[in-house]
Amino acid sequence: MKKVKVKNLAEKYDVSPKVIINELLSEGIEVSGPSSVVPPDMYELIVQHLDEKIKRSNKKSKETSSEAPQESNIEVHIKTPIIVKTLAEALDKKPNQIISDLMKLGELATINQSLTPETAKKLCKGYDVELLIDHRDKDEHNIHGEKTTLIEDEEDKPEDLVERPPVVTFLGHVDHGKTSLQDKIRNTKIADGEAGKITQHIGASQVTFNDRKITFIDTPGHEAFTNMRARGANTTDIAILVVAANDGFMPQTIEALNHAKAAGVPIIVAINKVDLPDANPDKILLQMQQNELMSEDWGGDVGTVKVSAITGEGIDMLLERILLESELLELKANPNRPAQAVVIESQLEQGFGATANILVQKGTLKIGDIALCDQFYGRVKSMLNEHGERIKKAGPSTPIKLVGLSGAPEAGSNLVVCKKEREAKSEAERRAQEKRQQQLTRGTTQNLEDLFSKISQQNKKSLNILIKSDVRGSGEAIEDSLKKLPSDKIEVNAVMNAVGAITENDIMLAAASDAIVVGFHVQVNNGVNEIAKRQGVEIRLYSIIYELLEDITDALTGQLDPEKREKSTGAARILQIFEVRKGPKVIGCMAEKGSVKVGYKAKVLRNNELIYNGEVISLRRFQDDVKEVKAGLECGIKLDNFADFEENDIVEFFEIELRKATL
Repeated sequence: MKKVKVKNLAEKYDVSPKVIINELLSEGIEVSGPSSVVPPDMYELIVQHLDEKIKRSNKKSKETSSEAPQESNIEVHIKTPIIVKTLAEALDKKPNQIISDLMKLGELATINQSLTPETAKKLCKGYDVELLIDHRDKDEHNIHGEKTTLIEDEEDKPEDLVERPPVVTFLGHVDHGKTSLQDKIRNTKIADGEAGKITQHIGASQVTFNDRKITFIDTPGHEAFTNMRARGANTTDIAILVVAANDGFMPQTIEALNHAKAAGVPIIVAINKVDLPDANPDKILLQMQQNELMSEDWGGDVGTVKVSAITGEGIDMLLERILLESELLELKANPNRPAQAVVIESQLEQGFGATANILVQKGTLKIGDIALCDQFYGRVKSMLNEHGERIKKAGPSTPIKLVGLSGAPEAGSNLVVCKKEREAKSEAERRAQEKRQQQLTRGTTQNLEDLFSKISQQNKKSLNILIKSDVRGSGEAIEDSLKKLPSDKIEVNAVMNAVGAITENDIMLAAASDAIVVGFHVQVNNGVNEIAKRQGVEIRLYSIIYELLEDITDALTGQLDPEKREKSTGAARILQIFEVRKGPKVIGCMAEKGSVKVGYKAKVLRNNELIYNGEVISLRRFQDDVKEVKAGLECGIKLDNFADFEENDIVEFFEIELRKATL
């Protein structure tokens, strides 16, 4: 907290320092002159005394009104995130007092939770303190808050720019042929190697056509990979929207189109599978128009190419169109500068450790460069192209696999080359520390309404899952899909989401958190299955995402109690009421529909209002006990624990059916 001097108080109340000194001395507070510091622990009491004394003496003309001074000379600087404990220390107050005063403002928080800047400022205003928030600059300051020279990011001069290859993303609905088209272009068979022949994570490659390079980014087709497709669209220059000529526009086609539009990139529509007998390219042109895409064939400006991934028809025309769009965009970059790149995917690989599939966007990345990405750093040890060949440098628009980072960064993270390894390490540590702090304070303050809402959902069931996947993007997609399962009865909690094989530590964490372990395209380390059996932890392994989602959905429904449903069996009208010596009254009834049996549930309605809900405990026909009476017959009925019958009351009978619960 900034020290408050006598002269600060004099300025605050618009009086001479001598007046303040006399007032403080009269209260037993020792000060010697205008530069004397007011004891911090007595500041609030001093201000309260001066407010009353000076106003009463009319020593300040503005103070004739009841308003207190509107501006404070006390400033407190604090950095985000604003933790209750940190704020208490800055204000020289006890955390309990901060928590108590927050409750008065309708906010609930614990000592380690974070506050929004608005809430913190509102709180400090009540203490007559001005809170100044210092926002952290993630790229320009190290862990000590000092200015660094991490990154050279000067504006490129026009004369330094050279033509670069276009980056092209294939988007579209599942099984419409995105990967197969690229296979035909690259003359490879990548699609045959994919589980279920569905692309499971983003890949990148580069081809040469007419002596010019084109970089391709493939994106998964399954709906779970929405975020990954969005990430692909945002790193691309041109989007190829692949539409099957027999199916036409599908939900993910429209979704992919929206991603491309949001990225603001030119779109080329590839009408695939034109070799099929039921192909209808004209339908695609109509659907394009319905989705605000006008084909050049119909007088618009969107390139449309008919192709076949099987026969190769139209492949050259598609590549020519890509190069034409590239010329119109005038794509250029400066290769003679420190590299900047974006992470397409990352993983942990045996023999390599942490690897990252990246796309270089600016400059040239070289062996030995110091790279900073997300909360990881390291020297570039090796780079591999899409054929697995080692290369020494990678220029703009070049996709590579990078080895050398200290961990697997999140997909979509930016990678930069730094001058000094020490500064890169310091910045990586700062980011890791900030991320840990954010995880600790993820449960930010909540208002009273939030608390009551949470209390009302305490009986809601949950399924804890520990996710291990081969690449970051797959894990993200799985977690996102599970969280979107439509249910207000049960929720999925991901206790951990990481890449790599399933280890002993994973089992111990799952056992401690009562979670199941879900592996996607990963193996289980030796001996881990035995540990899992001893700990009672279930391990489930998958290679296709929709099978994973179906299984987890079944597991969720298995945790829910069966749903109860009333099945109507009949109804009767009360004609007469009989008193008996022991037990409830007997009602003489006419069964009007269905039937009534001993053990059936029963409701008594009067004027269509429910007045009783119970069970048939005995049933008589004349003098005989019977088990069932059908419609059109009179009978005597005894219901449990009810006596307030009236003639013409209606008795409805029903059974309880148990059905398998649904989400």
